[in-house]
Amino acid sequence: MIASIIRWSVGNRLIVLILAALLGAYGTWSLARTPLDAIPDLSDVQVIIKTTYPGQAPQVVEDQVTYPLTTAMLAVPGAVTVRGYSFFNDSYVYIIFEDGTDLYWARSRVLEYLSQVAPTLPDSASPALGPDATGVGWIYQYALVDRTGGHDLAELRSIQDWFLKYELQTVEGVSEVATIGGMVRQYQVVADPDRLRAFSIPLSRVREAIERGNQESGGRVIEMAEAEYMVRASGYIEGIDDLEAIPVGVTDTGTPILLSDVADIRTGPELRRGIGELNGEGEAVGGVIVMRYGENALATIERVEERLHELEESLPAGVEIVTTYNRAGLIERAVDSLKEKLIEEFIVVAVICAIFLFHLRSSLVIVLSLPLGVLAAFVVMNAQGINANIMSLGGIAIAVGAMVDAAIVMIENLHKHIEREKVMRENRWEIVTRAATEVGPALFFSLLIITFSFVPIFALEAQEGRLFHPLAFTKTYAMAAAAGLSVTLVPVLMGYFIRGRITPEHRNPVNRLLIAGYRPFIRLVLAHPWAVIGASALVLVSAAVPLSRMGSEFMPDLDEGDLLYMPSAYPAVSAGKMAEILQQTNRLIMTVPEVETAYGKAGRAETATDPAPLTMVETTIQLRPREEWRPGVTMDDIRAELDALVDVPSLIDVWIMPIRNRIDMLATGIKTPVGIKVAGPDLETIAEIGEQIEDVIRGVPGTASVYAERVTGGRFVDIDIDRREAARFGLNVADVHDVVRTAIGGMTITESVEGLERYPVNLRYPRDYRGSVEELRALPLITPTGAEIPLGRVAEISISDGPGVIRSENARLNGWIYVDITGVDIGSYVAEAQRAVAEQIELPAGYSLSWSGQYEYMERAKERLSVVVPVTLAIIVLLLFLNFRRLVPVLLIMGTLPLALVGGLWLLDLLGYNMSVAVGVGFIALAGVAVEIGVLMIVYLEQALKDRQEQAAAENRHLTPEDLREAVVKGALLRVRPIMMTVAVVIAGLLPIMFGSGTGSEVMRRIAAPMVGGMTSATVLTLLVLPAAFLIWQRWRLRSGPEGDER
Repeated sequence: MIASIIRWSVGNRLIVLILAALLGAYGTWSLARTPLDAIPDLSDVQVIIKTTYPGQAPQVVEDQVTYPLTTAMLAVPGAVTVRGYSFFNDSYVYIIFEDGTDLYWARSRVLEYLSQVAPTLPDSASPALGPDATGVGWIYQYALVDRTGGHDLAELRSIQDWFLKYELQTVEGVSEVATIGGMVRQYQVVADPDRLRAFSIPLSRVREAIERGNQESGGRVIEMAEAEYMVRASGYIEGIDDLEAIPVGVTDTGTPILLSDVADIRTGPELRRGIGELNGEGEAVGGVIVMRYGENALATIERVEERLHELEESLPAGVEIVTTYNRAGLIERAVDSLKEKLIEEFIVVAVICAIFLFHLRSSLVIVLSLPLGVLAAFVVMNAQGINANIMSLGGIAIAVGAMVDAAIVMIENLHKHIEREKVMRENRWEIVTRAATEVGPALFFSLLIITFSFVPIFALEAQEGRLFHPLAFTKTYAMAAAAGLSVTLVPVLMGYFIRGRITPEHRNPVNRLLIAGYRPFIRLVLAHPWAVIGASALVLVSAAVPLSRMGSEFMPDLDEGDLLYMPSAYPAVSAGKMAEILQQTNRLIMTVPEVETAYGKAGRAETATDPAPLTMVETTIQLRPREEWRPGVTMDDIRAELDALVDVPSLIDVWIMPIRNRIDMLATGIKTPVGIKVAGPDLETIAEIGEQIEDVIRGVPGTASVYAERVTGGRFVDIDIDRREAARFGLNVADVHDVVRTAIGGMTITESVEGLERYPVNLRYPRDYRGSVEELRALPLITPTGAEIPLGRVAEISISDGPGVIRSENARLNGWIYVDITGVDIGSYVAEAQRAVAEQIELPAGYSLSWSGQYEYMERAKERLSVVVPVTLAIIVLLLFLNFRRLVPVLLIMGTLPLALVGGLWLLDLLGYNMSVAVGVGFIALAGVAVEIGVLMIVYLEQALKDRQEQAAAENRHLTPEDLREAVVKGALLRVRPIMMTVAVVIAGLLPIMFGSGTGSEVMRRIAAPMVGGMTSATVLTLLVLPAAFLIWQRWRLRSGPEGDER
């Protein structure tokens, strides 16, 4: 069938050229339209429910909101993990779905189940779905500053909330604009208990008066003079004057009692759970652009920057926007780096072909067909919606060498034919067809094998699957395109370009050098074939040495060009202290010359995608361009310098890449490479187990830092109501709670309406009445009879410890331990840590441990590949059998695979790389290419043997051992050029990746290293082992007579 396709293509060459031109044009158009991003979106399909329950402690939020929601969401179809967070004031529930779930289908299902549970929640708890965004959606961040001092934090926050936020949310691709830090202006009504008592006014009446004094309404319409007038009555609170004029009662003499008579009214900051600080210069309001799911990151950032540039003219004098994080730089660096690698590969491949073939026009066949194969891959990428990122472009980059193999062998075979017979106008296309059909079928199957060898990558799941699927897709498409072009376009281009004087093989200096170098080895093969097989077995055994020394990791760190400083502070630290810590750490960070900006965030941004407690610091560090760094300074040097410099007591430091961290935080909740989750029914016990594990892990070699979250480290003022005592004064629990909520905590009653802006109105008692436990005990309560009693009369007030944050997973309470490691690989570290924990920690009944973080992904990938790789080998065997129709050649070729692994393992050991998913991908890619060399060698050996058999039949004699030796010499020694060309273009095509630097090179080098090392060992051993094995097999057939010919 393949031969028929080749003959049709040559016969209809004009149609083939027109179709190729159309493919090139469509591919160029697809290339221009392909969206760009730095890395594939690795975050899980997730839906977030954020519920605000104002003023409530974490335990109350857990009992009344988070637990009912998590238990209800466990039943959502396709949900694999339901993770709950209960903070002061807020509940977050993350529903993570299985791979392949459509995000909008998932959101509709969650909404459906939320509608069932929402009526059971407290009246003041308001659940809402988070944005339709993913874990890597934080693509751009900025800060608002006024260096002139003309605007305070409240004014800057108003500019962000009521101007910039809504303007930016209209930009295409933006799902949400989240605010960080600043101060929300609040009208504070501070009621004086003494004045209230003097006028016999309970606090509840003040609250009711404020609510009634803030409203507008309409009175339908009236007709006047044949015209219709709509009636409206004003009444919104627009400032302090309006609040002061609200009546709360009347004296016995009929004098109105105004709110200003019983309360002090002022503006101040609302309670805040997030703080932002810029460059150690002081607090700054920040904004985060959260990108919508599936959007083009680079295009969205460009649109946001354009809109911000337009909006800068509308900002008040002195206010400026400072960019604190911009992923566009990373995207452009990543794509430019791989574009350079692709161009370098094209040039290297073309030069090698010209050197080996000694004919410039022959190399033009490759120069024209190779880009067309790449463009064909972009056509399918664009149709499938795959972004151009370091992984998808990397798939093309590692395929370039293998893509031209078929063209190289076809061209070389045509050169052989041109040497043997004179080419004239009449027979040119006949010779081209014959040369192409001789090797075309085998080459087509070889390229198919390379294509199918990537099947295991498609079996990877979750984060590792999302990372490598784009690479597998594009490599598969590129190889499939190369396979198609090799039997259609390449024979046509050969006929047009391979003309003129062709240097005979025996005069080609490169070929002569190769034959001279290979001749002694082929003689050794002919003289001692069994010794060669034995030596190769010893080489295979040597692979045990690098394997025993090699560690394991999920993925090497991707250098994003920016850093994230993410220390953990101990719980119950106040907002003021966290602001001070932020300023201290940012000042220290800014002393490093390579740092451009440092924007610190303590607590959470106003978005459901950021479930951070107030004690969690995230400082985004923008570094200057590499050319501005001190000579010889690397990212590791900067990390080490920062780690030594920023040494604040009670902070446990973690330095990580921003995108990587956000993905891990949202996927597993763990912000470090290794995490341990303790699950059980009681938080106190979980906390004890966590601290015990922290002590054990601290002693494990390779531990950089370990921190067990203090799940019960929050501080609480407990007000325990004595029901009987309260009942004596006619007070129910709700009456006392009402005073606690309003007088102590401060209740947001309503909000002012000032044009398009809205500001909360808060009611509470003065600080003097609620500043200590003693003052709270003396807090006055008004009974239904009008009597005044202290709060301590009806309630026991004490200070205690409790949970500052409550975490749960699948409705089981959790405590998390964060472990950062250094100088050791994850696999061996976790094995040692698990052994230490198992020996020293005894878990009570009902409690369990699970190891999470990157280790979790690594184990999942290992388990998956262990099943799929054997299946792939079976597919390769099947394809080989379809080509050769005999079992022995298939077994001979498959024997080269272990030999290929040896070189890959030794090179990894030499470079000091750990075994990772990226390295596994490299070995899988190597399998297909290594098999191709074996196929070529067997094809050439069998062609040579067939020629000797035909010669012996023409001379009317049987095949002799001497004929067999001559066939091996001709098939191996005289066809060493195409084999070495094939190997050279594959290895040379990978060298720009191996020796390149730039964004993404850390991952790509680990994919390329096994291929380079493996191809080197596979080539050396294939040139020796396959001829030796072929000789032994054919000698056995010769001795067996006609029976042996069937095998």
